[in-house]
Amino acid sequence: MSGLKECYDVVIVGAGFAGMFMLHRLRELGVSARVYETGGGVGGTWYWNRYPGARCDVESMQYSFSFSNELEQEWEWSERYSPQPEILEYANHVADRFDLRRDIQFNTRVASLTFDESKNLWHVKTDRNDEVIAQFCVMAVGCLSAANRPDFEGLDDFDGPIYHTGEWPHDDVNLSGLRVGVIGTGSSAIQAMPILANQASSLTVFQRTPNYSVPAHNQRLEPEYVASIKREYPALRAKARARPTGFYFEFNTAPALEATSEERQRQYEKLWARGGLPFLGAYGDLLFDKMANETIADFARKKIRDIVKDPETADLLCPDNVFGCKRLCVDTDYYAVYNQPHVTLVDVSQKPIERFTRSGIVANGIEYELDAVVCATGFAAMTGSFEKIEITGRDGLTLNEKWRAGPRAYLGLSTAGFPNLFMITGPGSPSVLASMIQAIEQHVDWIADCIGHMRNVGADTIEPKIDHEDDWVQHVNDVSKVSLRSTCSSWYVGANIPGRPSVFMPYIGGFPIYVSKCNEVMMNGYDSFIITGARKPNMPPEVHCTKRWHVELDMEVISPAAIAAKRVPLV
Repeated sequence: MSGLKECYDVVIVGAGFAGMFMLHRLRELGVSARVYETGGGVGGTWYWNRYPGARCDVESMQYSFSFSNELEQEWEWSERYSPQPEILEYANHVADRFDLRRDIQFNTRVASLTFDESKNLWHVKTDRNDEVIAQFCVMAVGCLSAANRPDFEGLDDFDGPIYHTGEWPHDDVNLSGLRVGVIGTGSSAIQAMPILANQASSLTVFQRTPNYSVPAHNQRLEPEYVASIKREYPALRAKARARPTGFYFEFNTAPALEATSEERQRQYEKLWARGGLPFLGAYGDLLFDKMANETIADFARKKIRDIVKDPETADLLCPDNVFGCKRLCVDTDYYAVYNQPHVTLVDVSQKPIERFTRSGIVANGIEYELDAVVCATGFAAMTGSFEKIEITGRDGLTLNEKWRAGPRAYLGLSTAGFPNLFMITGPGSPSVLASMIQAIEQHVDWIADCIGHMRNVGADTIEPKIDHEDDWVQHVNDVSKVSLRSTCSSWYVGANIPGRPSVFMPYIGGFPIYVSKCNEVMMNGYDSFIITGARKPNMPPEVHCTKRWHVELDMEVISPAAIAAKRVPLV
């Protein structure tokens, strides 16, 4: 223990929405905590993702914290879908309002976490030579925070700047009049390209696989609408938590194939005109019945062909996979970009990009001359940020070794062999398949009540029982097979990272079912966990935070979707 300068009850890694809220909850418990953040400010993904056009795909009035009525009422969103600068401003407002910065150390990367079995404490080391100890560590590192930078041949030879959308410079990037290349056509590229096309003298887009995207129809929020939502916030939050996605929108439970083709056309047109992710809620069986899904996929492909004037380009932009098996994108005038004469789409699906040269990129044997390149190549989703830290648990086992064949975690909250280590929206939880802030709040509240319970009974450590962890991992895998989401290669299964095992990482059974399982585990006295050192008998905890998460299952909505005619068990 010599040389260790500081001791905390809890160390939190990351100061995005998860880390900030975790800090706030721990303070309410009277627990000492320190947050380490790699970036120079709060906000997490919204601190780093500053690329042109970045904005949220969940409507602003629901993409916000629900734990404080005062915060809900005082903050004013300006647009239906918040742009990145406004979301970052909101994050800073939260940090200021709750005086969070005094316990956050910025510009500091956690290098290693090592569990000391003799003292049941975590040793934490940073890249600034900080060495501290803590009873608990909470990983608030985010699901989409480790940028995927492909290792193309000749990268160092290129004379121009190379940007990544997930690590965009904080100063202004001027691409005016430049020949710009964009690698990737996922969500960040879809948002950025309409703006990049207005700046660049030429825009060359390298596409491996096309993505479905629906129009956002973004607009300014009318004061009357905002006031009406704020009056009904408690009811709205309750309805949102009862939905599989964790956010509320009108959901049609009827099967698509029981409607006539004319009825389906009207339904799809109505929701296309409304825009956004609720388009996928047009019918209840779209993610479970291949023939039903083909009806919405055909509709979307026809929309693409109606917008894009060149038939060959339109064909390249039309996905041939299941609609919604990859994260559905939301755009503003994305497809229309390809009608501009200075925009070129390059298909690299059959042959990947060959190499960078001093003056551009070679693909399909052709060199495309470029002045700057934007890599919109996404993230090492779900586990990438864990992989960057050397995390060592019992018996010298590292987390990277344990997760070599794919992540293994109980409820996405913790993993056997790593006592007192918690994860916020970790693999095996709804996370990216739900509204992230609501998923974060539920996890933070559960962890806070668990830590409070540990203090009440005087316990030293808690970790999941391996058989319960194995059962949960198997359940997550079984549930994924019911949905058509598991039928294509996506970042949900790590397919965008060469060499990654193909494992469906988020829990697809639905947010309310998952929350009910977490509540059950807690109220059963954590019987699926091993708790050591308690000076009092273990008992159901005094629930302070988690009581907010009593979810009334909306079976009319969940039944055809998450349960899929009872093929998905209510665990």
